[in-house]
Amino acid sequence: MAAPETSKTPHNAPHVPVLLEEVLDGLAIQPGEVHVDATFGAGGYSRAMLAAGANVHGFDRDPDAAATGQALVEQSEGRFSFHAGRFSQLAQMLRAAGVTQVDGIVFDIGVSSMQLDQAERGFSFQSDGPLDMRMGQDGLSAADFVNTADEGDIADILYLYGEERQSRRIARAIVAARPLQRTLELATVVRKALGYRPGAPKDPATRTFQAIRIHVNGELDELREGLVAAEAMLAPGGRLAVVSFHSLEDRIVKRFLKARSGSEGAGSRHLPDTSGQRRVPSFEKPARPTRAGEAECARNPRARSATLRVAVRSSAPAWGAFDDAERRAA
Repeated sequence: MAAPETSKTPHNAPHVPVLLEEVLDGLAIQPGEVHVDATFGAGGYSRAMLAAGANVHGFDRDPDAAATGQALVEQSEGRFSFHAGRFSQLAQMLRAAGVTQVDGIVFDIGVSSMQLDQAERGFSFQSDGPLDMRMGQDGLSAADFVNTADEGDIADILYLYGEERQSRRIARAIVAARPLQRTLELATVVRKALGYRPGAPKDPATRTFQAIRIHVNGELDELREGLVAAEAMLAPGGRLAVVSFHSLEDRIVKRFLKARSGSEGAGSRHLPDTSGQRRVPSFEKPARPTRAGEAECARNPRARSATLRVAVRSSAPAWGAFDDAERRAA
């Protein structure tokens, strides 16, 4: 996956898995174990996991990933299986394939480098393409959203998912400029609304594109459901590794692991002490987050904003879906 796009994001960067060595260390793969690459993309993590001796199940909802996945199936001598679907569905899809528990799961959250680099997919504001942004290539597109949503709804999405303080100004500009069909059309509208200085470290369109992409793909709900599915499928002692690229994603992962490891603290305003009603932690206390070092960031600039969180599954029953308190906290 890739970091949020900036004006200096190189679009000819190779598809290098971010924090690969750290992810492999976190998964601690032993030969013969069953592991899941929940965000297959170009297959970088899956290949490394296979090389470490794991039997691997890869998931991706993007039809463009299917050809790469199928090629790896044919190369792996029965040790790799590809599942065309959302990672929120991994529990039911694995069970349908006869898998009841796994030893490790990795998530690499957000848009993939492969998707970002293809102008025709409409994720990037550095190359002109159709205003699409759909990871699964179905459902509501970015163009559908910006051309039909109410101004207030657009502003809310930009503020909520892009943390854009000027969301109302941008929403007004978008509605005034409709219809918008191309990525550079939208980027131009946002830049004009906010003021654009060429060469600035962060393009003013960055937050808007992030917010719309997250909305049309339902990414944050997908992440919550994926974490719950991972909790359900990990064997006692199984390892969960999650790489995220911005604060919205990382906050969900952090709060999920903190709550379900019993590390939230009784005084939390989000998860108040319920005395004898507290649940048994489903994860051990997570390790400290890991970030890419200078050498990796120099090789792969998209690693700069990456955060890796790793946790080990306990033997306690899974908690299941996020409750209201966990959703508020995240």
